[in-house]
Amino acid sequence: MDPRELKEIMNQGATRPETQRDREERQVIEADLATSPVKGRPLRQRLRNFRPDAESAVRALGGPLNWMRRLRAIEDAVDQHERQLDAAYEELAAHVDDPAEFARLWHDTANRWDFSEVNELIARHNRHFPAEARLPMDPRTRDFVPINGRRYEREPLDAEWILRNWPAERPAYRTSTPKQR
Repeated sequence: MDPRELKEIMNQGATRPETQRDREERQVIEADLATSPVKGRPLRQRLRNFRPDAESAVRALGGPLNWMRRLRAIEDAVDQHERQLDAAYEELAAHVDDPAEFARLWHDTANRWDFSEVNELIARHNRHFPAEARLPMDPRTRDFVPINGRRYEREPLDAEWILRNWPAERPAYRTSTPKQR
């Protein structure tokens, strides 16, 4: 056995003299504690909403659940639509100078845009998610409890969604980078 490792093992639990570094660290901690707003008050207890059990451990071995994979597919499809819409918006803005013509063509593009695949995923998510994720119910409202303050349902994508994110006004100046929403 390496002598340094042996010495480290034998000194475990033994008190050693305070070094200069130890003193500096202690002083920094004491100075930080002196201005702490929670000094002398008990910390808020953080309750957990779950208890680890054998069933959840076995379920985790199967990998991501159906609803997790479906949400990932929805997010990927929405990202792809956003990239394609950014490109279409930029191309139309580059080729059409008249604001009225731009608005008419962009409305036509928005009305013709096909969201059927992603909307099918969203409909399936809205139908199956509560049972698959085992959402708790609120007995007062007789509905599922919101997740982080929001309902679990996703809104289907349509022309209104396009026009909210990409307005029909021709941009005065556009760069080649995608717009920030």
